[in-house]
Parts: sequence; C-alpha cells; structure tokens
Amino acid sequence: MKILQNIYLAIVIFVLSLFLFGYALVCHELSAPSGKVEEKTIEIKPGGIDSIASTLYQEGLIRNRYLFILYAKVFGKNNMKAATYTLSTDMDTREIIKILSEGKGSNSKEISITFKEGWNVRRIAKAIEENTNHTVDEVYNTLADEDFLKRMIVKYWFLDDEILNKEIYYPLEGYLSPDTYNYSSKDEDIEVILEKMIAETSKKIESKKDEITSSSKSIQEIFTLASIVELEGNTLEDRKGIAGVFQNRLLKGMNLGSDVTTYYGARVDMGERDLYASEVNACNSYNTRCPSFKRLPVSPICNPSLDSIIAALEPDDSEYLYFVADKNMKIYFSKTLNEHNNKIRELKEKNLWLEY
Repeated sequence: MKILQNIYLAIVIFVLSLFLFGYALVCHELSAPSGKVEEKTIEIKPGGIDSIASTLYQEGLIRNRYLFILYAKVFGKNNMKAATYTLSTDMDTREIIKILSEGKGSNSKEISITFKEGWNVRRIAKAIEENTNHTVDEVYNTLADEDFLKRMIVKYWFLDDEILNKEIYYPLEGYLSPDTYNYSSKDEDIEVILEKMIAETSKKIESKKDEITSSSKSIQEIFTLASIVELEGNTLEDRKGIAGVFQNRLLKGMNLGSDVTTYYGARVDMGERDLYASEVNACNSYNTRCPSFKRLPVSPICNPSLDSIIAALEPDDSEYLYFVADKNMKIYFSKTLNEHNNKIRELKEKNLWLEY
C-alpha cells in the first residue's frame, strides 16, 4: 500500500512539475523578446492573423508566432485593425495583441465616432466637425447634394423621392442610424461617413421590411412618427403608447401638439433655450402645435432607435388622446382634456412637473 501511495505521489509531483514547466515556458514565449527598447514601425495589412503573426515574428517583435495566434483566438482578439503601428521589442505579446485589436497604434489614423439615439442632423454634423477635418457646413452641403441623395435612393429600399421635398430641412434626417462607427481617418469622405450610417439603418430594419412595406403609412411617415416618439418617451412600452396617442389624434383630425416638433421647426434644440412666442405659434412644415397643422411633420426630426421604429409600426390600440411626462420621465395617459389638465395640476402640486 505504501509503495502504491509513493507511486501516486510521484505521478502527482511529475504532473505538477510538467504543468509548472509548461506554464513557465508559455509565459516566457509570451514575454517581450528583449528588455532593450527598440522601436519598429510596421504596417499591418488587411488579411488573416497568420500573416500578421509572421510579420511580427520576422521583425523580432514576438517570440512565438503560434502562441500569438492561439492567445489572440482564445481571448477573442483576432480581429486586428489594418494600420501602421510603432511597436517596441520590450512589449510582450499580450500588449501587442491589445494594441492591434483596438487599432490604437501611435501611427494609426483610424477614428471612432459615436452618434447617439435621438440626435438630429445638427448634432451629428457637430460631432463630425469635432472628430474629423470637415466642417458643419461641409456636412450640410453634402446632405443637400441631389446627386448624392439620388444615389442613396437607388441603393437603399427605404429611401425614396420624398426626401427630396424642398420643405425638408435635412433630407437624410431620420435615416442615419445611431451607433459607434470606425472610419479610416479624420479625412474620411463625408459621403462615406453618412452612407455607413444609412447602411446600418438598412441592416437594423431588414427584419421589419415586410411590416414596413405593407404598412398603410409611407416609409417617411413611419420614420417621422418614430423620430417624435423617440424624443417623447424612453421605453418601448411608453413609445408604443405615445405612438397610439398620436395615431388617435390624427384619425380624429387633431393636431399632435408635440413640443419636440415645435423646437425642431424653430431649429432650436430642447434645453438650449426657451422658445419665443413667435416660434411657438409659427406654422412651418414641422410645428405640430400650430392649430391648422393636423398631420405629421414633413420629415423626421431626429434619428430614432429601432425601438422607436417598432413603436411607430406597432402603436398601442387605445382611446387615449393625451399624455404628459413627469420630471422622472414617467408617462401618464388621459382620454380627455379635463383628465389631462387635472394630471398636470397634480404633478405641479407634487413638484413632479417637468420643465425644459
């Protein structure tokens, strides 16, 4: 029995030693090739991870190309960005993989821009100006370029000649999908920047194509309604309820009375300043507070999320004609103007009234 125990102990010690030896070997092979700082500028071209590993190995920047490939694949870092990088021989394999997978080499020209849900074209143009070598006016000029617009109409099924209406402030408003995008450099062509956003919209709504094309509303009307409920509500449930209210009001020949459309019509962002009385009462192509304006605005007023597009396609079936939000963005629905006014009075008494 004692002999057997000794054999087991010897096997355990051998396996443990083998593991420790293997671990030490892997750590060594992943470590920096040299403690000496020697910078090298290399170009990583589009292609597979095998060729990237070979390039780094040949340049003396990694010890083991096979472990480089294995580590990158195991940790999901094998989608490496093509760019020119300055790397050093005192960097270990893990550090180099992180740099290449994030595309943030010191010579990398690639940029990333985040466009948030509910942003309008003015805010998008500002973000482009802040992150590229283009100006806001250049963005506006591209959006007004009929040749560019017509090419987009031909290419994308959800765009049509409605976006060429001269009353529209920004023809592609509503169709520039909110998301984070990578671009080749700060000099990326504006058309490329915008089309990438349009292409993302196409991808996101593809599963809703049949529902969109079979709707009694035009595509422009769907996206316009979606853009309004995007700014009026925060959740899919609330947005469906709000879309139902707007649908009911339109069916009854009422105006929508939406403040967000009034601000957009005045080309003022909510929170920027209060509107003048003349702006509140102005009858333009967007202001749904105008008494005679008993339809949707001429085009979207922001770029909505997929949830808002779904809400516009699938509004709640209700008898509500009014809604109001408190300062915590909770929505209250009412069937009559009297109920609506009572709710507003109640919110003010409870210090829950939302002021822009």
